[in-house]
Amino acid sequence: MRIGFVVNKLETEEPAFTTTRLAMAAVRRGHECFTFGVGDFIYAKDGSIHALAHTVGNRQFGSAEAYLGELRRPDARQERICVDGLDVLMLRNDPSCDATERPWAQAAPILFGQLAAARGVLVVNDPEHLATALNKTYFQHFPEEVRPQTCISRSRAEIKAFLAGNGEKMVIKPLQGSGGHNVFIVHRNDQANVNQMIEAVLRDGYCIAQEYLPEAANGDVRMFLMNGLPLAHNGVYAAFRRVNQNGDARSNMHSGGRSVPVDVTDEMLRVAEAVRPKLVRDGMFLVGLDLVGDKLMEINVFTPGGITSCTQFTGVDFADLIMRELERKVSRQTTNGTLTTNAQLATL
Repeated sequence: MRIGFVVNKLETEEPAFTTTRLAMAAVRRGHECFTFGVGDFIYAKDGSIHALAHTVGNRQFGSAEAYLGELRRPDARQERICVDGLDVLMLRNDPSCDATERPWAQAAPILFGQLAAARGVLVVNDPEHLATALNKTYFQHFPEEVRPQTCISRSRAEIKAFLAGNGEKMVIKPLQGSGGHNVFIVHRNDQANVNQMIEAVLRDGYCIAQEYLPEAANGDVRMFLMNGLPLAHNGVYAAFRRVNQNGDARSNMHSGGRSVPVDVTDEMLRVAEAVRPKLVRDGMFLVGLDLVGDKLMEINVFTPGGITSCTQFTGVDFADLIMRELERKVSRQTTNGTLTTNAQLATL
């Protein structure tokens, strides 16, 4: 199998990233693996899609640090590959990371991914539906019963009115963003800070205001879904809790959070079941749900991270399971030819 991984920049990848673990699993299983950035695509004059990619060949590595170090060596092997000739293209870039300095880079992988899918490459997650998920309004298309009460606006008056009608505090965050940037808990009786926090969020565009869930004090749970179902092996789930011991409202790993083991509960599984139909329809092969109690706080369809933590806590090589599933899909695609769309195959 020939598989390509699209990242923001190779220079910003880290050993603990899920993308690194997936690529290593692909190499271990004997596949040709290529990694390239969002700016490395080429639309050739004959209409074919190419990319300037880094690869390590068929070498095996004892650690993620060694693997990533080999990819980034000054004299590392780089070649112009035909994306149309790949079996799988995994879009693993985070559009929000490019929102400020490289806005052109947010949609580029989606657009080239659409072209690749039209040529028979399995592209995950499905680029047609990723295009509708470039900001957090995608989240509002899921069942209301699993979402916290929400207001999305650029009106300061509307945001404050939402706070007045939803208890003593709420959470506000940018409509576009990730990594816990400009996420605040706003207290009704702290008017000076309320104004400052709202202003900070509005500088990034629209503001999402959500009801505050008391269970959030214990952090949130990241749970992976594959093919719309909880990713698990022999009853062991790919999930962990993210906590922040510094009193910060954010438990995101980029904001000082840390991961700890978690037991997946029936209420978490009920949330997963509620969102499954849309994820399957949209061809969302690998997804990360962020859960607080019985509510879904966010859904990551671009670069769900944390597979490394899941493996550390459970001893299950989930990256290997994901690669095995992609192998099955490619085999199914070869058998079925063009009888299924990319979105259908992605979650089949």
